Amino acid sequence: MNEHEISYTRPINIFFLMLPAGISTGFLTVTLPYLLIQNGFSVALTAGIVAISASASLWRFLWAPLGDLTLSLKKWYWIGVLGCVVSMMVLCFTPFTTEGATLLTAVVFILSVAYNLLFIFVGGIIANRVEGSKKGRAGGWYQAGNLGGVGLGGGAGLWLATHYHVSVAGLVLCAVSLLSALAVLRIKDVQSNNQNGFKAEFINLGKDVVAMVKIPVVLFIIIMLCMPIGTGACSNLWSAIAGDWNTDADTVALVTGLLGGLVGVVGSVAGGFLADRFGHWVAYLGSGTVCALVTVLMAVFPMEPYVYVTGVLAYGFGIGLINAAFTYVILYAVGTKNATTKYSLLASLGNVPVVYMTAINGWAHDQYNSKMMLLTEAALCIAFVVISVLILNWMRGRKMLVKEVG
Repeated sequence: MNEHEISYTRPINIFFLMLPAGISTGFLTVTLPYLLIQNGFSVALTAGIVAISASASLWRFLWAPLGDLTLSLKKWYWIGVLGCVVSMMVLCFTPFTTEGATLLTAVVFILSVAYNLLFIFVGGIIANRVEGSKKGRAGGWYQAGNLGGVGLGGGAGLWLATHYHVSVAGLVLCAVSLLSALAVLRIKDVQSNNQNGFKAEFINLGKDVVAMVKIPVVLFIIIMLCMPIGTGACSNLWSAIAGDWNTDADTVALVTGLLGGLVGVVGSVAGGFLADRFGHWVAYLGSGTVCALVTVLMAVFPMEPYVYVTGVLAYGFGIGLINAAFTYVILYAVGTKNATTKYSLLASLGNVPVVYMTAINGWAHDQYNSKMMLLTEAALCIAFVVISVLILNWMRGRKMLVKEVG
């Protein structure tokens, strides 16, 4: 086996590495809330427990230096997987009673921390163990694994829990998580940068992050990630506005759930191939444009159920495309040195435009209507795509798009 074969892994392996994270996410956001309500929990208490779960993602970047400065990435990956499996099993064998809400909340938080470790360290594995020419595809499989896992943890998990028992769902989901995690055995490990001691390397890591931000093209990427380009914010409101298209609840559940997840997986994989074929700039800005065009067409066509179904699925495909490009753009910016920390820092910026665009969409809907909401998101997206293209052309003319990968 030559050095190339030893060092690099196939992008599809990333799909299996991400399945445990997606399974845990789906279980916590779909299966668990349903089961809690069925066991007498109020909506407010259920929402609070789910919010505790979501809060772990906000601080994900704080844990990223662990992968660069302490154990190897494969060891941290196994810690994350075992954390997911053990905490999910505890959760599935703990009685769902309001008296035990504190214990449930604690276990939920531990599970959330565990699956967030996987998001962090798989990103570091991609940066170090996937060839540069295939990182777009790896980004696509990264997003596809997460989305596919959510479908398993949410869809299959809920079906097993309601048709058999939550313990059966836990056993099956944990078994799938462990089996898929075995893909990490096919990947060469990435050792930590701790030759000079933790303190010294932590200082060097900080310097490396600052040096990265000083690179003009990376600074532009940071700004671009905060722009309202392909945010997917409408996804947060599809169920809330479905009535405007006369769409019934069962159709909404199918389109925004199982079908939407499948389309997102296909979009992510396709987006990864397109990113490798056409480059990260075209992939990212082009995918954002696709999302904008979908919302424009939804606003132009009659408000009928078939338009809603087609539009939501097309939008989901577009989000899959840009999610893959989003990952590829970040991988380009971070290079390989201290990649886990830098990847996590930049990836966290992707939440910024989702938050403010969801708020803007809600405002546009309440002030006007659903059509205006769609047009508002499209207009802002297209405007910032044009601005980005102009800036890129300006930077290209001054040869500022060259980046020394660290």
